[in-house]
Amino acid sequence: MAHINSIGAGMFSDLAVAKPATPPTFTSLDTEGEFVALFASEIDSVGGTPAANTFVRIKNVREFPSMGTPPNIVNVPTYGQKTSQQIQGQSDAPSLEVTVNFVPTEWASGTLLGAMVGDGNQYAFRFTLMNSAPTGTTAATKYASLAAGLGTTQNSEYYWVGKIEALLVNPQLTDANTATVTMSIQSAFYGAYTVAAA
Repeated sequence: MAHINSIGAGMFSDLAVAKPATPPTFTSLDTEGEFVALFASEIDSVGGTPAANTFVRIKNVREFPSMGTPPNIVNVPTYGQKTSQQIQGQSDAPSLEVTVNFVPTEWASGTLLGAMVGDGNQYAFRFTLMNSAPTGTTAATKYASLAAGLGTTQNSEYYWVGKIEALLVNPQLTDANTATVTMSIQSAFYGAYTVAAA
């Protein structure tokens, strides 16, 4: 399917993290095909069994941050000029903070997502920008790159390697309890890609 080609709210956007059976190494992960292969089968955070090419969705996202490579422009004052010059510098890798409606059972000790918080391992992440809900034959295939799901909905996918560094719970007295999930970025951003229709 094609990339999104119209104006609309990304209200069905999705964030997922690849969860193999053993901690992965990402020495040469840099192409669309390599990333897409990691997200073949969805498993649940509670009771899911990690295996090759399985992933866990970070559900109930309330607010996404800006995604992508930050600017690498530095302002340099120049003697005798009214304005400073802009030169190319080196970008700092951003940290991403995602706000989720907190469902404790999804992040509890012993769950897949809960075990990833602060474990020091690198994982592959996928952010999918979607204006409409993905369709699929089953709930498990809706968000699987290699299945019939994302290929049926216009989408733009971004991939990166990073770590889940922290989970900070924000109790709310008048609204749903939220949590802030902090991820560090360990690679460049790859994309935007789109998945061909099955």
